[in-house]
Amino acid sequence: MKKDLVFYIVGINTTIIGLSMLIPAAWSLYYQSSDLQAILISSLITTICGLLLYFFLKPKEIEIRYKEGFGIVTFTWIFATLFGTLPFLLSGTLVNFSDAIFESMSGFTTTGATILNDIEALEPGVLFWRSLTHWLGGMGILVLFIAILSLAGTGGLQVFKAETTGLTDNKLRPKLSETAKILWFTYLILTLFLVLLLLAGGMSFYDALCHAFSAFATGGFSTKNLSIGHYDSAYIQWVITLFMFLAGITFSLYYPFYRTKKLKVFYRHEEFRLYSFIVIAAVSFTTVILFLYSDGQKFSKVLLDSAFQVISIITTTGFSTVDYDLWPETLRIFIFGLMFIGGCTGSTVGSIKIGRFLILFKQMSQEFKRIIHPKIVVKTKVSDKVIDDKHILNIMQFFFIFIFIFIISAVIISFDDLDFVTALSAAAASITNVGPALGLAGPMENYSAFSNFNKIYLSFLMLLGRLELYTVLVLLNPVFWKK
Repeated sequence: MKKDLVFYIVGINTTIIGLSMLIPAAWSLYYQSSDLQAILISSLITTICGLLLYFFLKPKEIEIRYKEGFGIVTFTWIFATLFGTLPFLLSGTLVNFSDAIFESMSGFTTTGATILNDIEALEPGVLFWRSLTHWLGGMGILVLFIAILSLAGTGGLQVFKAETTGLTDNKLRPKLSETAKILWFTYLILTLFLVLLLLAGGMSFYDALCHAFSAFATGGFSTKNLSIGHYDSAYIQWVITLFMFLAGITFSLYYPFYRTKKLKVFYRHEEFRLYSFIVIAAVSFTTVILFLYSDGQKFSKVLLDSAFQVISIITTTGFSTVDYDLWPETLRIFIFGLMFIGGCTGSTVGSIKIGRFLILFKQMSQEFKRIIHPKIVVKTKVSDKVIDDKHILNIMQFFFIFIFIFIISAVIISFDDLDFVTALSAAAASITNVGPALGLAGPMENYSAFSNFNKIYLSFLMLLGRLELYTVLVLLNPVFWKK
């Protein structure tokens, strides 16, 4: 791996992070809050460090191979997290380094888990920085890097493949930089549209921006202790529910829809159809069970609560309007299962993702046919595209590694003398990037009671989940570092 090239590009991305800190600094200035100096110093330190890497490690030529691609992505996220702690630490919001790492990693990986007990006590600049980390991490800092600097060719492709899922086989434009720009422009426009709708629902501009950043990045950080439940508004809940659902769709579908103005763009996409079916089925099941156990609640309220929480969990957003940890045991188990689904590939959503389930379901169906008719030759297809055996094997390996790490992690977390439900769900909520879990880490609780070791370990799980295992794990293999 060409370390100078890797950290040269990491330096550029670190500079972008440093400059982005000026946005929350503007809010600190507007509100005349005490965190202005801390954020400006954080921005200065981060930007200078990024520029030093850029100027002193600038290579003669940029030729990015797979090794460099993996290194760039992983180290960009690590550097973003480390420098992202500065506004928390320098402002005195957090004094424990493990707490700051947890909060920063949770932001950039769009996990939405927190260790803060009183969110509303935070200064406006730091509070805005939390939500902004979601938005930067949602589409991906490196996709933004490609869009801004027009990094083209095979080098950019390696970074793009390591950074995103499901988009690289269906580029919107021949040039990768153009695809990246289209994706970020789509991301920006839909976020701004959500801001306008939230403003129409009575939110302040500040709160509307923060919640739009969190909702469309499927993150879950809120400016209120009660999350979206603070507003007690059916309009706001339905709007955010809709945009969480939209954020779970493959982003590469929005551009052809914009060009053709035809909904068949979505309907023809098999993964979208399965995603929609699972969401509708899960909301229906939850609504029925919750209504049966409700004590005279209106059906419209039960439906809203069910739709909001189910879509929030499936899209790994983590917003909450009710304490689903108090729901009937059947629904608690169901919610736990939904954590592992995720949205479509190529979206801002975490977890395993619908696309992998779709391919495995189809492969399972083909295996049944082979058992009945041993001589039959069948191919697994998704949206009329043949999925090669190598890709199917890769997905099977992903499932095995994902479940293996999840189980081992639950055991490791349990050493903190945590109960079974808390340890199991915290491991799941971290590696799937859902955020809120069950038990002591439930939607109305947080992770502040966890040990420093567990906070760091859960942060590592968030990074694994956000970068879909391989990108990080390959760097832990000694063979990777050999020439």
